[in-house]
Amino acid sequence: MKVQTQPAEDTAAIMARIGHRAKAAAVALRNATTATKNQSLAEAARLIRSERTAILAANSRDIAAARAAGMSAALQDRLLLDDARIDGMARGLDDIAALPDPVGARIEEWTRPNGLVISRVRVPIGIIGVIYEARPNVTADAGALCVKSGNVVVLRGGSDSFHSSRAIVELLRRALATAGLPEDCVQLVPTTDRAAVGEMLRATGWLDLIVPRGGRSLIDRVTEESRVPVLRHYDGICHVYVDRDADVVMARDLVANAKMRRVSVCGAAETLLIDRAALDTHLMPVLARLHELGCEVRGDADVRQRDPEALPATDKDWRTEYLAPIISVATVDGVEGAIGHIARWGSQHTETIVTANETTAGRFLDGVDSAIVMHNASTQFADGAEFGLGAEIGISTNRMHARGPVGLVELTTYKNIVRGQGTLRP
Repeated sequence: MKVQTQPAEDTAAIMARIGHRAKAAAVALRNATTATKNQSLAEAARLIRSERTAILAANSRDIAAARAAGMSAALQDRLLLDDARIDGMARGLDDIAALPDPVGARIEEWTRPNGLVISRVRVPIGIIGVIYEARPNVTADAGALCVKSGNVVVLRGGSDSFHSSRAIVELLRRALATAGLPEDCVQLVPTTDRAAVGEMLRATGWLDLIVPRGGRSLIDRVTEESRVPVLRHYDGICHVYVDRDADVVMARDLVANAKMRRVSVCGAAETLLIDRAALDTHLMPVLARLHELGCEVRGDADVRQRDPEALPATDKDWRTEYLAPIISVATVDGVEGAIGHIARWGSQHTETIVTANETTAGRFLDGVDSAIVMHNASTQFADGAEFGLGAEIGISTNRMHARGPVGLVELTTYKNIVRGQGTLRP
């Protein structure tokens, strides 16, 4: 498969062919047995492990190009594959294969007074387009999740991860063929022409859902231009609120993990909120640990009064997803102040409270309107695998139809099945 550089009119023809093949493959995948789908995933996991040298070689080409282009260290980290991450991809496929198949599951059933028995049964959404930047592991996760949930997937990765994604997709397609399923159940758009994205956004004739993953500019474009329904994965402006009743050691360690475990993931904490009543007891132990780890601190006046290393924070900081070793720190008046700050500046992704007070924790969990709300846990647990979903196709900040980690169940819809006995409507 070669990178195509045709003009926009040829890109339209390329995408039309992809759509035609996707629709043909969808029939077979929709009717595939759980055993067949699992066989393809197990084989894909085996191939990813055995062909790691080829994957790493492809990834090296992407990394070299990223460095030459001046890509930031955080984005290079998202792009990088190594043995551990390849093992993680393969393990994710095995985990997905081991999960229950949602297709065909009965959600609910009831009987009407006239004897009609009505049930709702899970079915695949159909054909899903995933538009994403950097992370090549998304290729494996999205491909596996869609196959297991009975959905054909068309992947449009960024140009920065093209060689890595192509290597992974080729293995997924080999695995599908081995299991007797159409290779076209998983397709990678074979061009880096941006016009391909526009074609997908207009593909109402064959695409049923688009899932964008990437920076704000990509999400905004997809949201504004798409005629196909969109499941958004927006900014991860995640907050940690340290309450007056928090254990100091727990707060120190949890904030350090939430921010610094891996700064490039969407679940990394970007803003620390500190209870005004805890400024003199909790703030500096927490910030001292962040400074030790090389994190830049940007704080409000109360924070800077206590931490001479802190830089001034502006309104822009409260709404910035740094994806870097930088954290903004704001003083708030208790849990209500934390809820208010998150409502004003957050992206409704993931927030956590650190406190030993169950009543305060309950108020935070009930009052914060985000996809994931936590108590005494790192925001870095905002991950489908950590939720026991095997993997995720993204973290949805939508309100409909899915919210939070999007796994197998979230990639299905349902149909209504009605059984009668010659029942006539009067």
